[in-house]
Amino acid sequence: MQRVRPFSLLIKPVSADCNLRCRYCFYLDHLDFYPGKKHRMRDETLEAIIRTYLSVPLHEHIFLWQGGEPTLMGLEFFERVAELQDRYSPPGGRVSNGLQTNATLLTDELARHLKAREYLVGVSIDGPPEIHDEYRLTAPGCATHEQVIAGLETLRKHGVECNVLCVVTQANAPHGKEMYRYLKSLGFDFHQYIPCVEFDPAGALADFAVDGEAWGQFLSDVFEEWRKSDTRRVSVRQFDSIVNKLVLGRPTLCPMDTNCCQYFVVEFSGDVYPCDFFVRSELSLGNVRSHSWVEMLEEPKYVEFGARKPRWHSDCERCEYLELCAGDCLKHRGPPGSAPETKSVLCDGWKAFYSHSLPKFRSLAKEIERELRTV
Repeated sequence: MQRVRPFSLLIKPVSADCNLRCRYCFYLDHLDFYPGKKHRMRDETLEAIIRTYLSVPLHEHIFLWQGGEPTLMGLEFFERVAELQDRYSPPGGRVSNGLQTNATLLTDELARHLKAREYLVGVSIDGPPEIHDEYRLTAPGCATHEQVIAGLETLRKHGVECNVLCVVTQANAPHGKEMYRYLKSLGFDFHQYIPCVEFDPAGALADFAVDGEAWGQFLSDVFEEWRKSDTRRVSVRQFDSIVNKLVLGRPTLCPMDTNCCQYFVVEFSGDVYPCDFFVRSELSLGNVRSHSWVEMLEEPKYVEFGARKPRWHSDCERCEYLELCAGDCLKHRGPPGSAPETKSVLCDGWKAFYSHSLPKFRSLAKEIERELRTV
C-alpha cells in the first residue's frame, strides 16, 4: 500500500477538563465548546482512533496524549490504550507515545505503566516556586509547584523519560538565564519554551502575555546560557529547529515551517481539527467514526488551513529571517479572526533574537556538517 504524508495525532481524551486553573490557559475560553461539565473519551471512540490510525501506512505512528489534563482518565484508560495498540499495530510497526501533564495527579502505578510502555512525558513547569505559582494555580487559587515536583520525582523514581514544557509569560520572560539554569538543575536535558500569546476582549495582548521585545530578550538570554557548554548536551526545541533548518533544510517546529498541516487534534468525542489553537466549529474536519484519515488529509478545509501559513505580511518578503521564521505561528498573528497577512506580535522579538544569535547558529551548523561528512 502506498504511504501517505506523515502525520501525528494530538489526542485530548478529557477535552479541556483540568484539575488546575492556570490563569493564562487558552482553554479557559473554550470550556463551553462542548456542553457539559465533564468530558471523557468513550471506549468505542478510543478504539476507532487507534484502529484507523494504525491502519494508515506510516513509518511511525505517533500518539500525543494531551488535555486539559489527560491523567484525569486514570491508569485503566492508558492500559486500554496499550491493549488496543498491541492489537492493531502492524507487524514491525513503530508506535510512539507522548504525554503532556501538569504532573499533579501522577501515581506510582501510572508511572510504572508509562515506563513499561516507553512514554516520553512532558512536564509543565514555569520556573521556581515564586514564578511558577504566579499563574499555575488550582481552582481555589492555591500554589502547585510543590505538587509538580512531587510528580516529577515519581516519574524519575520509575525511570520515565521526561522533558519540560515552560510557558513564557511576562512573569518569567525577564529571567531567561535563571529559568534555563533552574530547569537544568531539575535534571531536564530537553526544554520546550512556549510563548504565551493571548488577547483580551478588545484585541490587545493580555496582561500576562509575552510581547515581542520580552520574547526576543528571553530567547537571547537562554541562548547565551545554552551556548556556554550545552550545545551538544541540552536540547532546546527552538534551537534544534533552527540548526535542523540550517543543516538539513527543514525545521522541526511547525511555526517555523511554511505549512501547518503536520498533525491532527482529536477531541474526546472523536471530532478532528487541524490544530490545537484552532479547535473551532468551522474548522471541524470530521469524526474518526465516520471519516477516514485520508479523507481528512484531503479535506479542503485542512488544505486551505495549511495554505494560510505562507500568506504572511508583505514586510516578511523583504525580511532576512523569513526562511527561519516563516511568518511565525498563525495564532501569533493577532487576535482570533485576524487575517493571516497580519504581522506576528512577536515579530520584533524574533528579529532581535536572530540578529543576536544567527551568526553563532551558522557556525554551529558548519561544525555539525563537518562531523556528518566524516561519519
